Amino acid sequence: MRPRPFQLTRYFTTTSLVAFCVLGAALVFLQRSEERFFARAQADQAAFFAKVQGELLQEHKENARASLVAVHEAGHVNLTRVFANALWASHLQPLVAQAQAVPIAPCRLPVLAPAGVRGAEEAQRACVARLRSQVNALPAFAKVDGPVRSLMRTTNVFKIKVYDLRGLTVYSSEAVQVGEDKADNAGWKAAVAGKVASELVHRNQFSAFEGVVKDRDLIQSYIPVAAPGGGVGGVFEIYSDVTPLLQQLDAAGARSAAAAARHRDRMRVAAQSNQEAVESASNQLLLTVLALLGLTYGALLFFVRRGQRVIDQESRARAQAAEREQEWHREKMGTIGAMAANISHEVGNPLAIIAGLAREIQQWREQRHIKPEFARMIVEQTARISALTQRIGDFAQPGRDTLQLLDVNDQVRAVSDFLGFDRRFRGTPIELRLGGGLPACHGVPDHLTEVLMALLQALEHACDDCRTPSGRLVVETSYLESVVTIRISGFCGYGRERCEFPAADPRVESARQLMEGMGGHIQASGQGVEVHLMCAPGDAAAQPEPDAVSA
Repeated sequence: MRPRPFQLTRYFTTTSLVAFCVLGAALVFLQRSEERFFARAQADQAAFFAKVQGELLQEHKENARASLVAVHEAGHVNLTRVFANALWASHLQPLVAQAQAVPIAPCRLPVLAPAGVRGAEEAQRACVARLRSQVNALPAFAKVDGPVRSLMRTTNVFKIKVYDLRGLTVYSSEAVQVGEDKADNAGWKAAVAGKVASELVHRNQFSAFEGVVKDRDLIQSYIPVAAPGGGVGGVFEIYSDVTPLLQQLDAAGARSAAAAARHRDRMRVAAQSNQEAVESASNQLLLTVLALLGLTYGALLFFVRRGQRVIDQESRARAQAAEREQEWHREKMGTIGAMAANISHEVGNPLAIIAGLAREIQQWREQRHIKPEFARMIVEQTARISALTQRIGDFAQPGRDTLQLLDVNDQVRAVSDFLGFDRRFRGTPIELRLGGGLPACHGVPDHLTEVLMALLQALEHACDDCRTPSGRLVVETSYLESVVTIRISGFCGYGRERCEFPAADPRVESARQLMEGMGGHIQASGQGVEVHLMCAPGDAAAQPEPDAVSA
């Protein structure tokens, strides 16, 4: 069983296609990962920018409110000094001094705690009401409210409260708050310690000098008042309205937020545009790489297929050569078989004659019985056997597969004699027209024998198709300009109609390869075939010119 040729195209197509597909998929995956990474980076950048903007806006808002509180706190300090200069010594300090006679300790929760939480709160409210009545009954209280309201009229100050150093509210522009205890208030504590404390507060409803107002933003400040002898003499609590200013700040913040939102939108649009540009460039790059991979794969596939064709051609050539070799072996063995049968016949007849003559000679007793023609016949038959064995020896002599000097005419005669034993050539005899003066040529005897046998057998097969019987093959040799030519022609019958040489016969291609291996070549045409051997005239002495013979 002949081994199958290697399927290079199939294995390469499968393996390389899988490899290129994996590579292409990896490139697509990496490219898409890069696009997603860029999109995430832009999204993270936009989110960070929005966060920073939000923090800046919040910081700006807090700074603006802190500045607003600081500015109004400074105004409250100045206002407190104005109050102190105008009313403290004449109106407020006497009221604070008189309020010292009002006991505040019994109204505090720790004292009222045994009554329970709810009972303590009710008791505290009742106690505060009594304190309010006591403070309102003080002689100095009636002198304070009018001047305070006169000073605060048409200002943005909504409320003023005055505390003594115990935390008792001795005056409030909102009368219901007089008598309240603010000893636990952090702002009051800071002011008693000599520090100003302010904060921004919002009131849904607020009692002001001008009446009850709603939804107002106020600055609340606790401000210490210096005593004439030094230290803190009391505490002012001032509420001023900053609603318009805060609305302006909020409007400015809203405008800044809107501008930031527009910037974020523009940034989002720019990011989307950048993402689209990156994806477009990425897709173009990916398509370019994939196209290059496809071209590379196509080029490799093209060369591999060409290599596969070369492999297939060589495989077919080897197969054809093997088939030709087998065919040649079969033909050679057939010719050898015919030769053996012919030899058996050719040798058997002379031996039978010699044996008969020998038995006849054994019966001779007298001189008169001797027949001279018996001796002549024995010599003729032994010469016949000798010539036959000589022809066989010339054809089958050892060492014929190496390069050596050839006698071309002897080679032609030997092949003609050998094929004479083939039954196929009984109806198509070989006529030799050997030229004289041929030099000896370098060549391989067996190769030249195979070439001549292949060409003669191919032409004999073609001559079988002649319409006339008695065809013949003509072999001619000649020498011209260092080239020995062996010309083989076939004729149908005894006329001049030639057999067309089968140039496409596989045996001709095999013979052509053998001749090219010896440095010669074969030239075939419809009229016959010529074998050309390159021979130097000095290789050997010229051969004598023989007569034309017929085999």
